[in-house]
Order: sequence, then C-alpha cells, then structure tokens
Amino acid sequence: MHDLAMIVAAGLITNVLCDLLLVYMLCIFGVIILSWFPLAPGGAGYTVWRVLRQVTDPVMLPLRRLIPPIGGVFDLSPIIVIVIVQIIRSALCH
Repeated sequence: MHDLAMIVAAGLITNVLCDLLLVYMLCIFGVIILSWFPLAPGGAGYTVWRVLRQVTDPVMLPLRRLIPPIGGVFDLSPIIVIVIVQIIRSALCH
C-alpha cells in the first residue's frame, strides 16, 4: 500500500509541475502579445503586463543579459525559454 501511495503522489506532483510549466509558457506568450500594443500606465492591460513580467522576468532577465536583443529590438529570450520549457514538458509530461 505504501508503494502505491508513493506512485500516486509522484504522479500528482508530475501533473502539477506539467501544468505549472504550461501556465508559465502561456505567461510568456502573454508578455509577447502585450508588448505589441501601447499600454497606458495604470490601465488594465498595463497591470496584466506588469504581473506577467513579474512572473517571467526571473528567468528572462538573466537570459537577456547573455543574449541581448538583436538590433536592440528583437528579443530572442522568450523563444529560447519556450523551447526549453517545451523540452522539459516533453520529457516530463505524458
């Protein structure tokens, strides 16, 4: 019975981690999409963008320091993080 409980717990943890990785990836897409629009400080869109940046910046900022935006405009860090998250999800999730 103890082994079964461990297997169920491991499966639950894996499922939660897979879901969190998916939500993180959706946050990255949100930051990308909102960056295409002018956002007024204090507006709803700006508030959402700030929250998404707070979630994604801890991973993105160190990567941006390693790989600065091309021409100062085109930021590759979201693409790289999305690819890494997808690799982790494909290895971890069924």
